[in-house]
Amino acid sequence: MHKHQFQKMKLKLILGSQQLSNPSVEAESGGVETIEVKKDGSGKFTTISDAVKHVKVGNTKRVVIAIGPGEYKEKVTIERLSPYITLLGTDPKNRPTITFAGTAAQYGTVDSATLIVESDYFVAANIIVSNSAPRPTPQSKGAQAVAMRISGDRAAFYNCKFVGFQDTVCDDKGKHFFKDCYIEGTVDFIFGEARSLYLNTELHVHPVLGRAWFEAARVIYSYCTMSDVVKPEGWSDNAKPEFQKTIFFGEYKNTGPGADATKRVPYTKQLTDAEAKEFISMEYIEADKWLLPPPKL
Repeated sequence: MHKHQFQKMKLKLILGSQQLSNPSVEAESGGVETIEVKKDGSGKFTTISDAVKHVKVGNTKRVVIAIGPGEYKEKVTIERLSPYITLLGTDPKNRPTITFAGTAAQYGTVDSATLIVESDYFVAANIIVSNSAPRPTPQSKGAQAVAMRISGDRAAFYNCKFVGFQDTVCDDKGKHFFKDCYIEGTVDFIFGEARSLYLNTELHVHPVLGRAWFEAARVIYSYCTMSDVVKPEGWSDNAKPEFQKTIFFGEYKNTGPGADATKRVPYTKQLTDAEAKEFISMEYIEADKWLLPPPKL
């Protein structure tokens, strides 16, 4: 288990000073549209998919889909031309769950996701997303099962939980921010080419920090508390030793028994203050140009 503890980092967003340069602020300047989804039928819709389809193509204003508690057994896709959508669980202590059992054998890996977001300026808060497909075995083929794929740019997740086994979160592409979240999986449970920050986010994993899927893989763990579930060697080149010259696996000011660097693989980088600075700043995802605090009803 790793709990990110960027204690010195603060999300400083003064909306008044950003109104000319932040499209997220402009999208909310005239108010937001709220669509209620409730299992009991007391909202506008009973499914999240129907609420998403209600949003106009090319939307330029923030639309908050307020989701009541309960389990929503559906596969939700937010298309590229539907930006500024927020999925908001109305009760932070009783978060709604979106769940589906799609696998790579059925849909292909990235399209097996329970929640697929391809649009920009997406926000999710107080929701749980899971893939309920069985845990893959060494003999199974195409059993990878993604809970969430985020392919749009400038997306934020607050107090969300993502649960699966192999390939839980496809952090596909774009700049993304995860705060106060929980992500659980086994192998490659966070993967993709996005430029993302995970702040105060708890990761449950078995039992290596990361492996190189491609030659330019880059991952940095900083201010994390690592339990002894992490193997002493920490990282894997995925049986491709030639990748050791091009990958970037960094660690910075981590604590706990799993953070012991004495037996780490030789291509691990223990970062200096100067080397770590780039990766633990909100500037890494250009947050001042788009990021807003968690939404409220």
